[in-house]
Amino acid sequence: MGAGIVGLAHAAEAVARGLRVCVLERDDRAVGASIRNFGHIATTVQDGAALEYARVARERWLRLGTSGGFLVAEAGTVVVARSAAQMGVLEEFAAARGVDQVRLLDRPGLARLFPPACADGVSAEVVGGAHLPLDLRVDPRSALPALAAWLVGEGVEIRWGTHVGTVEDGLLLSSRGELRAERIVHAVGHDADRLFPGIAQEYGLRRCRLRMLEVAPPSDVRIDPAVLSGLSMLRYGGLAATPSAAAVRRDFEESAPELVDVAMNLMLTQRPDGSIVLGDTHHYARTHLPFDDEDITGLVLREGGRLLGAPLTVRRRWVGVYADAPATDFLVAAPYPGVRVVSVTSGIGMTTAFGLAPVVLDGLL
Repeated sequence: MGAGIVGLAHAAEAVARGLRVCVLERDDRAVGASIRNFGHIATTVQDGAALEYARVARERWLRLGTSGGFLVAEAGTVVVARSAAQMGVLEEFAAARGVDQVRLLDRPGLARLFPPACADGVSAEVVGGAHLPLDLRVDPRSALPALAAWLVGEGVEIRWGTHVGTVEDGLLLSSRGELRAERIVHAVGHDADRLFPGIAQEYGLRRCRLRMLEVAPPSDVRIDPAVLSGLSMLRYGGLAATPSAAAVRRDFEESAPELVDVAMNLMLTQRPDGSIVLGDTHHYARTHLPFDDEDITGLVLREGGRLLGAPLTVRRRWVGVYADAPATDFLVAAPYPGVRVVSVTSGIGMTTAFGLAPVVLDGLL
């Protein structure tokens, strides 16, 4: 149940195994974390189990893009380095992963993939960068509906606008009646605590609230890859594990502590219409107040303007929310023998869900 990317990934895996599948989704379409994100399939920068899942998911995305008729761009990711310490992270990462995964870039090479790197006021700050060619991009606002439609064509029943109030072994009670099933996957992201508060408490489940913007592209620039920054080196396991990452953190704590305070991951992707999705900051609580602090938006715009080399015009703004659990990136719990509560608790559901789903179903079946 749940028609976000984690729920649909489990549905796709179940169909591939020849199972009969029904998805229950409380809204009339996916409106949560799965369409509010960057559409960045950030395979390379993961570490540990997340990297294993991401590698499997990458191949699945490519196949599903062809089957489902939506674009999966193989433009990779560019990481921009603005200091010797940040370049040190990339050099260490390249040494660990190899040239097929991490290609170091000098300033001219970076500018070819990310033209704003040579803009006035930006180029003086840029030391170099790296290209991660294996990473993918999708437009989540079109990919998720296309994926759901493809699943329906494969025989999956999706019951939109159906709220589930009770989950037991072999039984769901919903706003549209009961549904009996031999196996149930409860994939509702940060709302796992609604029906399973004990599991949520055990894992320390909370909600991560993100500040996200869509801005006009300066000078109609075209940026094919996703773009990460030095702040990204503090958030992704593969980059954060390098020896130089500690020096990068110290630099930010000394020069821009306000960015560390809001846990900013300065990054961007460009949508098909040219708009740039820019963000993001991270704020953690079980229950958030509904009010937005415009000062935080100002920080995102300030740093985004530095990265893109121009003042930015906001076209849309929104709040993203995803599940977070300090102890794990992947919450998988079994409240009953035939039920699994599943949530990607690290903001990398788009990157890992198609790799996680086979592991969950192996255990459930």
